[in-house]
Amino acid sequence: MTRVLALDHGSSLCGVAVSDPSGTIATPLEPVRTPSSKAGLGQLESLCNERAVERVIVGLPLSLAGAETAQTEEARKFADRLRQRLRGVPIELVDERLTTAEANSRGGEAAEDSRAAAVLLERWLEINGSTEL
Repeated sequence: MTRVLALDHGSSLCGVAVSDPSGTIATPLEPVRTPSSKAGLGQLESLCNERAVERVIVGLPLSLAGAETAQTEEARKFADRLRQRLRGVPIELVDERLTTAEANSRGGEAAEDSRAAAVLLERWLEINGSTEL
């Protein structure tokens, strides 16, 4: 089985969630500050190594109508930088619309951004878990 890491990218804070090895449970982790910085990318690389992550999904912020925005371009640039850092680890951009709203409706102790990353990961696992893992 494969562990998947989900990221809810923001310029100052990046929500993080990881699947269990069976691809059943998405667990929010501590968010990463300034994820596009050298230190932030290093922290994400370390997390991937520590957790034996074999795939990363990055939330793609689209408008409610599905159009791209300035934030969409930032997420794409972040994913490209992460690809360069995590050579060999597949990185996939995934529509993240309404993940924060769903995370807020559920509540929880973890940081909002990481709860949103967990929602994103749960959605991805529902669709791809049995075929990708």
